Amino acid sequence: MHPGETTPSRLPLFERFLSLWIALAIVAGVALGSVAPGMMQQLAGLEVARVNVLVAVLIWVMIYPMMLKIAPRSIAHVGRRPKGILLTVVINWLVKPFTMAALAILFFKYIFAPFVPAEDAAHYIAGMILLGVAPCTAMVFVWSDLTKGDPAYTLVQVTINDLILVFAFAPIAGLLLGVTNLFVPWDTLVFSVVIFVVLPLAGGMATRHMLMRGNGGDAAVNRFAGKLKPFSIIGLLLTVVLLFAFQAETLLAQPLRVGLIAVPLLIQGYSIFAIAYVVARLLKLEFKVAAPAALIGTSNFFELAVAIAISLFGLASGAALATVVGVLIEVPMMLSLVKFANRTSHWFPAPAVNGAIAPVVPLKPEAAPADTGAL
Repeated sequence: MHPGETTPSRLPLFERFLSLWIALAIVAGVALGSVAPGMMQQLAGLEVARVNVLVAVLIWVMIYPMMLKIAPRSIAHVGRRPKGILLTVVINWLVKPFTMAALAILFFKYIFAPFVPAEDAAHYIAGMILLGVAPCTAMVFVWSDLTKGDPAYTLVQVTINDLILVFAFAPIAGLLLGVTNLFVPWDTLVFSVVIFVVLPLAGGMATRHMLMRGNGGDAAVNRFAGKLKPFSIIGLLLTVVLLFAFQAETLLAQPLRVGLIAVPLLIQGYSIFAIAYVVARLLKLEFKVAAPAALIGTSNFFELAVAIAISLFGLASGAALATVVGVLIEVPMMLSLVKFANRTSHWFPAPAVNGAIAPVVPLKPEAAPADTGAL
């Protein structure tokens, strides 16, 4: 076990059974959307720049505690460890979009061709391609925090991804879709970066500065972040409830289509994580860098993908449905990967001590850390 890891017996009961609470939240969301579809439609319509306000607030609640842990000086040190940044860029922009396109075509032009009309299949392929070209901006902070990732390093990874997104999204998506005049909703992109990165970072650093000035030091910051942790978990559960409530009618009306679309999306997600995770181990990255790097490549910027699918193909299109399915499967899939990552943290070098990186721990059963309870 690496220093500072927490055993299950020391974790709150609520966090130890997070998988159960997530499952119950999914059921509650579908039930709520079925019982009160009109109310859910009204709540879903509360948007700014195509980003749902309620979901945005809940994501903010989830990522704010992690932003507290970012010391300004630590950001400057990230450049000394470029391997994790390079891994993130390569996976997100040179691998992920093309594997997603290949899987979408394989399944909907060949494997699922007998079950899906060709026109619908083309739309599903387009929606999945949009998901593959949109790396995550917001929720990745949650996944990083659940794996005790390096918050400053994660911030830099996300920031670089967002900068590349501005220039690379339209050309890559246009190439894979065969569209030359792809419309990019810049208001959605800019608003998401501001609300999910800039504001939480500014708020977290301001709060950290006030706590540090009170002579409490890092201990005071950690205590305050610990007090906010339950609210972060509650925010995650409420986000799941809302996402499934908003799409309950779609789930119940087209369960077979939803299931078919989910298959290549799940294969893509787990495969991309596996590729990034194995390469991170070969690069001998620390776990607190390796886990977020693999999770960033797996997660998607679903607000952007949904917005573009609707603008290009229409609200009732198969492309929009495919992006929505991506939203629904993401949280359960990502939490399963978080659990796997926490259980295999011993595959990676221990944290640096006085500038030296400890060797990789051999893969022995007794060396494996106890389940940290992230799920």
